[in-house]
Amino acid sequence: MALAAFTLNGTRYELSSDVVEARLVGVVPEPIREHAAQVNGVWYPVMQAFEVAVGVPRSEFISHTARRHLATLGFPLQGRVEGRDEAAAATATAKPDLTVVRDFGGEEWHTEANVQASVVTALAARGYRVLSVANTATREHGVDVVASRDGATVGVEVKGYPSRNYADPARPSERKKTQPSTQAGHWFAAAALAAMRLRGKEPGWKSVIALPDFNRYRDLFTETQGSLSAAGISVWWVDEDGTVDFG
Repeated sequence: MALAAFTLNGTRYELSSDVVEARLVGVVPEPIREHAAQVNGVWYPVMQAFEVAVGVPRSEFISHTARRHLATLGFPLQGRVEGRDEAAAATATAKPDLTVVRDFGGEEWHTEANVQASVVTALAARGYRVLSVANTATREHGVDVVASRDGATVGVEVKGYPSRNYADPARPSERKKTQPSTQAGHWFAAAALAAMRLRGKEPGWKSVIALPDFNRYRDLFTETQGSLSAAGISVWWVDEDGTVDFG
């Protein structure tokens, strides 16, 4: 059973995967337009699943919040699911015969939040207990993902890949002055430094950097692979479909 503790609009909540499953038994899924979570073998819109599980109206949180906490609890997530009615959704299995388009509701797949969600989902699927997940939207300090299995703990520093445009809704058509490849170099360096600091702070943990699989990051990894290996730092790669290569 996975557990999650979080604060939402100033109120502290504790939620378990068992509670989520119990509260969604018999609940008919609404049509899925963007993000989906699978609970009890049924695919639900993440907003509906989180609303029912927590008992908080969906007007009080955003889809990123729902996705992050449901992923922490180990529930599979998908991007946009199309061409499916309620009857099909109610009988969907872990591998539904559906066309899944990972457009993330207009977001780029390689944002830090989406890469983080893929990592958390993959860890839960491997039997890890996810102990903490940092809120990337608010740039929360600390290790991005901490998980444990069989007495071993892993700390993961997550980075996305830079976009050419600003994420700020007020600047949608404005292009960044810094090229993505240049900014990616800065982000890679920051991730490596954070991973090294974690090795010093928690020498008993496995220190990992999780990156979206882009050629620029692959080149930087090739240049630093020996040093990272000597420092005891691993690199995991996340594909557009959410698959995580644990190396």
